[in-house]
Amino acid sequence: MLRDGKLIYARGFGYADVENKTPVQPDALFRIASVSKPVTSAAIMKLVEEGKLRLDDRVAPLIAHLTPAPGATVDPRWEQITIRHLLNHTAGWDRDKPNGGFDPMFRPAIAAAAVNAPAPASAETVIRYMKGMPLDFNPGEKHVYSNFGYAILGRVIERLSGMSYEEYVRARVLQPVGANRTRVGRTRISEALADEVKYYLPGEAGLGLSGPLVPSVFPGGGMVPVNYGGFYVEAMDSHGGWVSSTVDLLRFLSGVDGRANRPDILSAGFITQMTSNGAPVCAAGACYYAGGWLIRPTQGDANWWHGGSLPGTTTILVRSYHNFSFVALFNARTAGGTFDGELDTALWNSLASVTAFPTHDLFSTFR
Repeated sequence: MLRDGKLIYARGFGYADVENKTPVQPDALFRIASVSKPVTSAAIMKLVEEGKLRLDDRVAPLIAHLTPAPGATVDPRWEQITIRHLLNHTAGWDRDKPNGGFDPMFRPAIAAAAVNAPAPASAETVIRYMKGMPLDFNPGEKHVYSNFGYAILGRVIERLSGMSYEEYVRARVLQPVGANRTRVGRTRISEALADEVKYYLPGEAGLGLSGPLVPSVFPGGGMVPVNYGGFYVEAMDSHGGWVSSTVDLLRFLSGVDGRANRPDILSAGFITQMTSNGAPVCAAGACYYAGGWLIRPTQGDANWWHGGSLPGTTTILVRSYHNFSFVALFNARTAGGTFDGELDTALWNSLASVTAFPTHDLFSTFR
């Protein structure tokens, strides 16, 4: 937890490795799932600040080299999609559409086969596949959460920077704030990072790696645990692929929060751009989604937050209106989908119950 830009509390609970009873360290590395999206948004805003991009630029020219399958019909509405649409989840895809909605980021075999590309499908391959599919609504018409839109933003970053997505984000966003241990994760457990926790499925039979088994995304990979091969983490880089620690994520947040306690990597005007002109997502317009953040204006400031969820992963990152920031990372996800809301409520209630805060800054004690 941060207060006034100082890391005042960091603690690990439970096990990083259940089988070996290895405790979670305060700076252990976790898959952060969709908490990756604010990181990608900050990288996009760096390109805007560098004059290489505008939020209302059309995305089609920037990914024209990613061609659809031969003979595929491209929906003409692709030409209307802007960077802002992608950032705000208003570009035109609806994964929850009745009778046919889907998330292409979790179709790596289908996407690869559709464009005759190697499996599992890279983010570029998924884009080529989706260029042959119709949009679900007109760009800008409404907000529908889209991992795919953020996958496109990762490729925009690569095209305009001349660097890989991970290289650019680390160089321009993460390293300047000292978040040096944050990396794009890997699918296979054999390629886990040093200090990365194991991921578990307590809502499933046989707590741990034993279930449920699904076909591997890697051809010939056989049946694997869903949390280690049921989805292709490398292709999820810009929408859900990062591995980080609570401490690194608070370093990142302190560099984009618009507060003077720690230096920001974006100027105030670009932070305002990032968090403005969002798409309403709460009843009566009480909150909106803009630039990789859910934002709720309150008491002259605003709460910003984002959560993340994958099999074996639950995450949340929050910037509060009253100068606190906090993050929680879990190496499990319960069945039923209620844990996210319960976690958010518990963290806010815990903060409200504290009557005195330390004045120390623990950042220097962690890598």
